[in-house]
Parts: sequence; structure tokens; C-alpha cells
Amino acid sequence: MDQHQKAQALVERFLSYLAITSQSDPKVKTIPSTEGQWNMARVLEAGLRHFGLENVHVDEHANVTGFLPGTVKGVPSVGFVAHMDTVDVGLSPEIHPQVIEYKGGDVCLNAEKDIWIRLADHPELAQYKGQDIIFTDGTSVLGADNKAGVTNVMTMLEILITEKVPHGDIYIAFVPDEETGLRGAKLLDLERFKPDFAYTIDGGCLGELVYETYNAAEVHFDIVGVTTHPCAAKGVLVNPLLIATDLINNFSRLETPENTDERDGYFWFKNMQGNPARASVQLNIRDFDNKRFEERKAYVRSVLEVLRQRYPKAKIEATIDDIYSNISGSLGEDRLPIDLMYEALAALGIKDNTVAMRGGTDGSALTARGLVTPNYFTGAHNPHGYAEFMPIDSFVASLDVTLKIIELITQKKA
Repeated sequence: MDQHQKAQALVERFLSYLAITSQSDPKVKTIPSTEGQWNMARVLEAGLRHFGLENVHVDEHANVTGFLPGTVKGVPSVGFVAHMDTVDVGLSPEIHPQVIEYKGGDVCLNAEKDIWIRLADHPELAQYKGQDIIFTDGTSVLGADNKAGVTNVMTMLEILITEKVPHGDIYIAFVPDEETGLRGAKLLDLERFKPDFAYTIDGGCLGELVYETYNAAEVHFDIVGVTTHPCAAKGVLVNPLLIATDLINNFSRLETPENTDERDGYFWFKNMQGNPARASVQLNIRDFDNKRFEERKAYVRSVLEVLRQRYPKAKIEATIDDIYSNISGSLGEDRLPIDLMYEALAALGIKDNTVAMRGGTDGSALTARGLVTPNYFTGAHNPHGYAEFMPIDSFVASLDVTLKIIELITQKKA
């Protein structure tokens, strides 16, 4: 395929995947959390079978895996991972994309609802003047996170197979519920998906490379107070809502997502519910540094003890669960998967932008399980919001990186 044909193939496939609603649901504990992810899994399973992959399998959690035997022997095997779910941020689960030639200035996404992307708020738009961009209609996320990654992988397979491109062994995995805690990747069968190393293709603008992510934990507080009629409340009533307020006030407002950047860690109070009898609070902990990460969890425990002493009649419990870990903390001396990303970008003339991701990928979970899995860009901007957009030229560049990595692997000895 030439570059124009790649763009056509990517856009057509991407739009077809966006038509399948597969938003995950953080409130549901089963995996996958939504029926839409099963629908995506079935479509992708059929696609892998159509391309003739071997060992195509969908497990009970909708993890889809397949294997493409190499035409070049004696080289490392590689895996590609992309998640099928889109994020629930309170917007519509139905995605209505549109392709607009960006001519500069503000972009009207939805005239009826008067929804715009303002250049003043999103100056990154300016660099794409004159390019075709895939936008939302303002009522949902775009879902490039991560159906762009899924599209990249499937289009790569189409090119390898139809054009008989030389390649080593390639493993494929499409996983559910990344947005609810990397839950699909944590259950991925590494006896079926067993490359020497792998890549996620998930988020990031042109040139972005990630092999350092947050360590992440989630804390759930459960507070049970003492109820009584207000007329006889003195010395008896214990208000769990006020205890929850005291809990939150024990954490610095300077260590929140909106007040930190780059390599800063943070505490993020993400949810609070309550009534006169009971309250619950959800807290996310993030930090790149392992020592500081453990110190943050220790601080949570110390706050818990302070509150228990302050409110002895209340029952205050907390569970702290590690969600994922920093990819860089599990890297060994073999930097081949990292080096290949840089070599691919250099060969394609793409300037690399290495970032410490203030989040995590499925690669965070897989690397912690012993499968080194760094991440490179899809080309999209502004995930998890209505202003998410995908410049088509960057989309093609991401596919080119995938193909170049596969080409470079054929020149390496296993």
C-alpha cells in the first residue's frame, strides 16, 4: 500500500470499529464489564481467522489472541497488544466521528448543540492546519483510545499477508477493560500469548514513546457512622459524611492531578457517596518512584489510624489494592524492544518524544508479569474527552512504525 491507501484502509477500518459500542463500565466487576466488548471480540476473532492466523482463541474474559508464524526464522518473536474498550467519562457511549479538513482556528463539532474545540484551549491543533482530522461530534470521546491501536494492528496484518512482507513470529492480543484497571491484560494467558517482547499501541501524539509509567494503587474507604434523631443527637450521632470530609482534608490540595505535572505523583479523590449511616470514598494513588509510592500508601494507613482514634464509635475500614506498576522497574538489561522503537522512528524521520506517562497501559500489567511491553503512539490527542482527535497523517505514521519495527526485527538474531 502507498501512504494514501494506508490512510484509506485505516480510516475505513477505524470507523467500522467505532460503530461498535464497547465502552467499559467501572462499576461492573465481571470481565468484560460490558456486552459491547464481547461484540468487538467476536469481530476481531473473525478478522484474525480471515487473515489466516493460527491458534485464534477467545477466552471467557473476551481476551482475543492469535499467532502469525514467521516467514523469517531465527529472529525474535514480537507481540502487539491493544485494548477493545473505550472509557466511560460520563459522555455518550455512542460515537459519531467526522473527518474534517482543518483550516485553522476553532472547530465546530456540533452546530445544533453549539459544541466547539477552541484553539485557545487546544493550541496543539495549529500544527495540523491543512490536514484531515477525525473528530467527535462533541457528545462522546473519539475512542482512538484504543480503537486506533486495534486498527493499527489489524491493518498491519492485512499488509503483511496480502503483500507477503517478510516477518518473524508475531503474536496478537486484544484485551478488554483496560480503562477499568488493566483487568483484561492481567488475565491474558501468557501460554497463548508468548512473544519474546511486546508493544502496546495506545495513545500519544506523533513520536511519543513510553517505557516509564506510574505505579498505581486504588484505595476504598468504607465509613459506618451512628444514626439517631437530631433532637437527641448530642454525644450520640456520628456523621460519616463529616468523617469523609475530614479524611479528604488530611491530603494536600497541592498533590492532586490538577496541581501536578511531569514526574510528580498525586492523590486523587475520585468518588464519594454517602448518607447519614454510611459513606464510601475512592482514592487513587500514583507515583513513578517506588519508594515514594510506598510512602504514599503508608500515609493513607496513618490517616486511617488518626480517624479511628478521633471517631472511636465509627467503623472505618480501608482496602489498598495495587493496580499496575512502572514498566521501567521491570526492565532488564536487554533493551532491544526499547531500541527498536527509536530505530524505527529514526528510519522514518519521525522525531521521538519520550515521556514518563502519567498513567498506565496494558504494558504496565504485562511487564510486571515478566513480558516487557513498552508503548508507542497512535497519533491521537486529548483522550478521555470530547476534544479527542486523530490527525490522519499521524495515524499512518503510527502504522509505519509498526511495519518498520517488524522489518527491523528480521535483521536481529534471536
